[in-house]
Amino acid sequence: MKTKKITALILSTVLASTAMLSGCGGGTTSGGSGDSGNAATTTTAGTTKSGETNGDAGTQPAETKEQPTETLTADALTYAPGTVLRTACGYNSDKTGMSFTADLAGEGITLADGKTYNSGDLKPTWQEVEKILEIKIEDKYQGNNATNEYQYWDAQLDQVDMLSGTATLLSENGQQGKLVNIAEHLDEMPNFKAYLEANPIVRLSITGAAAGPNAGAIYFSPYFDGVDDIERMPLMRTDWVEKLLNGSGEFAADKCNFTATPAYTPFMPTSGSIDIEVVKADGSALETIKKNYDAYGNIVDKMNAVGAMDGVSAVNMLREYIDKTYDGYYGENRADLFIGQNAAWDVDELVALLRCVVANPQTLNGTESVQGLHSREDNNNQRRVDMFRFAGSLFGVRGLESRLDYLYVGTDGDLHDARNETATYEALSKMHDMVTEGLISQAFVNAEEVKTEKYLADDSGFMHYDYNQTQTAYNATVLDTANGEKYMAVMVPVSRWNDGTEKYMRFTESWRSVKTDGWAISIAGVGGNTDKLNACLKLIDYAYSPDGQVLMSYGPDAFVKHDDAGNVVTFDFNGRQWPVISDKSYEDLWALQNGNYTNYARYYIGSTLSFVKSQAFEYQCTHEVGKEGAGHISRAIALGSIKHPALAIADNSWYTSVPAVLPQEVAEANAINELTQLSASGMFGAAKDQMNLLVDIISKGFTGEAGADAAATADKISKSVADGGWGGSTYLARRNEAWKRLLMFYKSING
Repeated sequence: MKTKKITALILSTVLASTAMLSGCGGGTTSGGSGDSGNAATTTTAGTTKSGETNGDAGTQPAETKEQPTETLTADALTYAPGTVLRTACGYNSDKTGMSFTADLAGEGITLADGKTYNSGDLKPTWQEVEKILEIKIEDKYQGNNATNEYQYWDAQLDQVDMLSGTATLLSENGQQGKLVNIAEHLDEMPNFKAYLEANPIVRLSITGAAAGPNAGAIYFSPYFDGVDDIERMPLMRTDWVEKLLNGSGEFAADKCNFTATPAYTPFMPTSGSIDIEVVKADGSALETIKKNYDAYGNIVDKMNAVGAMDGVSAVNMLREYIDKTYDGYYGENRADLFIGQNAAWDVDELVALLRCVVANPQTLNGTESVQGLHSREDNNNQRRVDMFRFAGSLFGVRGLESRLDYLYVGTDGDLHDARNETATYEALSKMHDMVTEGLISQAFVNAEEVKTEKYLADDSGFMHYDYNQTQTAYNATVLDTANGEKYMAVMVPVSRWNDGTEKYMRFTESWRSVKTDGWAISIAGVGGNTDKLNACLKLIDYAYSPDGQVLMSYGPDAFVKHDDAGNVVTFDFNGRQWPVISDKSYEDLWALQNGNYTNYARYYIGSTLSFVKSQAFEYQCTHEVGKEGAGHISRAIALGSIKHPALAIADNSWYTSVPAVLPQEVAEANAINELTQLSASGMFGAAKDQMNLLVDIISKGFTGEAGADAAATADKISKSVADGGWGGSTYLARRNEAWKRLLMFYKSING
């Protein structure tokens, strides 16, 4: 895939992106101890010694422009020392704000810097910001997610100087004259300006107006939680796959259950053959292997012909299928079809494997039942939506893991909405077929009963789709890795995609770009007070400087390791020296948040709330098993076996990543906001207590219909969303108007 002016959203000297190790999203995991997994050579700051790159975690470097390696001084942004900034800024809860809450601080908590913090105190990062910038922060954050926090303050913007919001809300309200146009001050912000000049494609994702007197307006500071890398990925109990599939001869077990009456029907071919590009087992290069359906048949089709069967027979049928369909390619290590560097699995093969898993709990964990596919927390809509995101990857449907609503760029260069398309609902119906067979967890279907996080802790969950770092921490806390137990990322599935030519390939839409949240400056809040305005601008500018990015990722200097001479100890991470976390900070990570880097950083240090987050800190906190699986995916991405959206205007527009925000004019934004059923508060929410039609279709189905009726129902739903009163066509037209203006503006500034 070629791109025009391919410019990734990363800094060549400042930001290293191994987002595949990320735990963004901040869910909880079980606790325990473990090592940092720091495989790179450590050095001290200022030396020229080269460390090893991070190997398994590394990704193919993205093309970037140069940016200064030292923090620049924003001389023009002067203000009175001690200027007070009233901030309503945080991530998504009262725990992830700038200040400690009572439940975090208790009667006082002492951290790695040796200081004791109490409820109401600013967290270390923000005390350091006060010191460096000589400002005073008055924390007014209400502890909401970005949407609700902005809406809380919208009618009283004179009470805050900076506040959180979604990129869409901030851009819409900026257009209405409520928020400062940061673009008007770029000449005063040398670090932020250098960042944008090094990465002009950033403008595609943060431009709030693309025409008229405010063309090029920027109404919020973007947040990057890793960029230009994979975000979510499939994770499996790989030791369970090995127990079932590996070895010579037939599988045997003293006891097993029966598979359910088949409901799921094949998605992949039932005859003929297809060529699949995989990474060689040693990771050195690509090779092409063949799925020969004529040698055995489609595994789902063969199983369905038998009907309900005992678990032992199901496993032996899958073993025979792998041997014959792949002509002995995997040998006795059949599990590598799913878990190897050279994996080639698809959704039909996954369904067959899930049937084997749920029918053989006695072999896997010695109980009478295990759960197949689940989400991190089956009673939390914020996590349940990951199920339809995964469905997009399984069934080749675009838009289900978009950076903005459910939009994607088609081969025609226009935006398309997955909610308007029959293929979306057909994929969800196939997922419901899995529910019918009991292959998706009982708690996902009955969301009020059980929290999924117990599945991994209780050794009863097989697979989910999530972030690598936080979820593979279970290897250090509840799994017996010394005896081979592993919960690990596995390769993205092969599916049928149509990028202009229908083909079987790996593609992920889960690709990191500008996040959907940001911080903005309230015009009514700063008013005519130049001190306040300049202090807000300087805070943003500092956050994008090299020093600021370390602070916003690691926290203050006391949280990183120093040698006996007082120098910062660093390690080479994707070509740049980054600090090693202090021993005490690493201990706190496990003691306070069970190895979950993101929660530890947000809850206690106050970093990783916005701006730019380096993955260097998080890399050190990732379990070795987490690095192993991520390494397989990393090599596949680097070698081109996994395709993904480009953070650029691609020659084939199907590969162009949708921006996190579009420059909607006021009338367009108002028209979109009137389409309440399409909104987050309507039928398509992604927050914890919201509802989502796509999730409901997976768990409950359409109306109990199946088979041929399901296809007709899928078509009916898509037409209802588009033209049956829901306003899908109107919504898409308004989005495309803004998209076309944005492309014209982008062309005008980039040639």
